[in-house]
Amino acid sequence: MRMIDLRSDTVTQPTPEMRQAMFDAIVGDDVYGDDPTVNKFEALAAEMLGKESAMFVPSGTMGNQVSVMTHTRRGDEIILSDASHIAVHEGGGAAALSQVMLRPLHYDNVLPEPEKIRAAIREHGNVHYPRTGLICVENPLAVGNVVPLETLKEIYDIAKEHKIPVHMDGARIFNAAEALGVEASEIAKYCDSVNVCISKGLCAPVGSVVAGSREFIEEARRNRKILGGGMRQCGVLAAAGIIAFEKMSKRLGEDHANAKYMAEKLSKIDGVTLDMSSVEINMLFFKLDRPADVINTLPDKMLAENILINGIEDGEFRFVTHNDISKQDIDTAIEVFAKIIG
Repeated sequence: MRMIDLRSDTVTQPTPEMRQAMFDAIVGDDVYGDDPTVNKFEALAAEMLGKESAMFVPSGTMGNQVSVMTHTRRGDEIILSDASHIAVHEGGGAAALSQVMLRPLHYDNVLPEPEKIRAAIREHGNVHYPRTGLICVENPLAVGNVVPLETLKEIYDIAKEHKIPVHMDGARIFNAAEALGVEASEIAKYCDSVNVCISKGLCAPVGSVVAGSREFIEEARRNRKILGGGMRQCGVLAAAGIIAFEKMSKRLGEDHANAKYMAEKLSKIDGVTLDMSSVEINMLFFKLDRPADVINTLPDKMLAENILINGIEDGEFRFVTHNDISKQDIDTAIEVFAKIIG
């Protein structure tokens, strides 16, 4: 029986068209810069994100870490959200790889607060302080909220005023673009570098792309080499990335609509607390008022019914819709969920 996988949009299977494109891909050696499929994908990514140049990397975490490494020098401090992916879910990579400090800020309503960022910038020239070397933002946020363009612009203006670069973790930037009704380049113009995953919701099996100025990407390639990111004949993977950007990015509205549909059904179940206004992309978070034994055994009991979910994190469950989840799948999953929690 087919599994219904609500854990993440990273679980999507490559489409038949992607599999064929990967099979047919003309490849070279990307480390030498002569893989034509990689070169085509990087040029496409740079164009769609409104940047001069782009670089294919194996993962979103590497994309973020290469960017941090390229923008900063040892001992720098980077300003970011205390809930950001770089701060919470990348294994302390910024400290281990770039030897920089984190200045995590807590935003009361999740969305970044420009004035808090301004206040966190260190006094220039004071030898007692670390140098503020980078500001990191996300869109959408790791918790699914979409940051308004005016907020991103305000942060970027503050950064330019202080001559500090901005890196955007835009892992799901096309979801944010769909929610805001703009092109991805309209979001990415408020940063100096951006990382975009092709394996989150876009159905490609592996990889991310980092985009920025030509000078930035040239230096980032050196750092990718240091991190072991030279992938040789990776046009096989980049072929899927081309379809991810050109085609799969255009269908994300279906996932957003399905997430709202699921949220509406969940919100009608006794014991579920869910803020409908927070369902802006393909992710929904909710709390469940049930005894601990029910909450802790829920993933195993759902799995017994061929439905995959993650366990609770920070007091909430997260369900994610994607290309491989239909409305019928949602109906089935919610029916099973309601039965299990009683």
